[in-house]
Formats: sequence, structure tokens, C-alpha cells
Amino acid sequence: MDVRVFPTKEQMGRAAAQDIGKALRLRLSSQSHVRVVFAAAPSQSTMLSALRQEPGIDWSRVTAFHMDEYLGLSQDAPQRFGNWLMHEFFHHVPLGQVHLMNPGVRPEDACAEYERLLAPEPIDIVLLGIGTNGHLAFNDPPADLKDTRLVKRVTLDAACREQQVFDECFPSLEAVPQEAMTMTTPALLRAKEIFGCVPGEHKSAAVQAMLEEPVSGACPATALRTHPHCTVYLDFASASRSRLSERF
Repeated sequence: MDVRVFPTKEQMGRAAAQDIGKALRLRLSSQSHVRVVFAAAPSQSTMLSALRQEPGIDWSRVTAFHMDEYLGLSQDAPQRFGNWLMHEFFHHVPLGQVHLMNPGVRPEDACAEYERLLAPEPIDIVLLGIGTNGHLAFNDPPADLKDTRLVKRVTLDAACREQQVFDECFPSLEAVPQEAMTMTTPALLRAKEIFGCVPGEHKSAAVQAMLEEPVSGACPATALRTHPHCTVYLDFASASRSRLSERF
């Protein structure tokens, strides 16, 4: 894992966007199209804002997916990750295709349909964060790092739901849905390249675990260390509990 640390989340986001933009341009120079999975969370906002401004990207040849979605929210709920991504990014660039997760009233069927969309070709790039409990997408610990599925229905743990309140996505814990659909950890790790943005002191314990604990489902983010092309961007606050803090 290539880990890069910056003084502020704004500097972190700009640096990540520059690297992601370079990766997109490079792939588009040799491929007819590129498939990208996006995370939806406030931790990604500075990167996405900067990525919208990256020059020389033919967005019409980019197909966008996202990695998870709540169950039980109305179609127009601003907390739905698809809606958040449309507002933050998808409406701002002329993407070729956008595949939104839509759990509907039959989430298992929705998971199977999203698997059908993901399976035929490799995912080129995944843009992700990690949760305060070390989750990737909505794969809360203990996560199955050998899951054979690409997308599945999950029940969210308390720490995951509390993070949504801390991030001011919901007014109270009671308002946070208890279930979601998510890409699995192995599905995310199938990507050719992974870029992760993880700012904030509230992520510092998860960052420490990601970097220093054994690779296991107890901290799903540790699995990123097994990927051959994964770059993680931190700010001083998120890196503060890890050995990386000795650098600053």
C-alpha cells in the first residue's frame, strides 16, 4: 500500500484528484472505456470537487458505479448514496453511463442485477474511504474477505450507523436505516487500481488498525494491504495515531 499524508484534508483531496485524473487519462489512452466505482461520503467531497476540475478526461468514455446503498429510504431522499453522488459529481461531468443501485422492494433481486452489471468486465478504478469501524463500503466487521458474491444485502452495525450521525447525514441514530446493499470486499479488491481518501481525527483509530493490525475481517480495511495497486491519502488528523505520525 502506498500511503501519502498531507497537512489538511483539502491538500489531501487535491493530491488524490491529481493522481486519479492521471490514472484515468492513462487508461483512456489505451482503452475504449473505463469503469469506475465511487464511494459516497463526506470524506470524499474534497477529492470529488477537485476531480471535477481535472483537465483532459473524456468522461463520455467513463462508466460509473457506486459501492453501496441504504434500504428503505424514499427515491428522493438526499441521504441515498446515488442521490448524493449525482449532486456531488455525476451531474457535473458528462459521464458515458451511470449505474445507480436501486434496492426497491426486492433488494435481493437488486443485488443480483447489480452483479450482472459489474461482472462482464473488470473494474478499472475504485475510489473509496474507510469507516470508523474499518469497514469498506458497507462490509462491517467481521467481514468475509473471501466472499464469493459481488453484491449482497447486509445489516449495519451500531458503529457504522453512528458514523452516519457524526457525519451529519442523519439527525439521529433512529433515522439511520438498519440495512443496505453493498459491493463485497473481494468485489472491490478485483479493481485494477484503488484510491482511498481517509481524512479526519475520527478515522484515526481505523487508520491505525488498517496499517498495523493483521489482515483480517476484524478490520476489513486491512485487506487493502493485499492489493498490488492501492494508494491511500490521509491528513495529519487521520494519521495521528499511527506510526506515520512520527513523520510530522
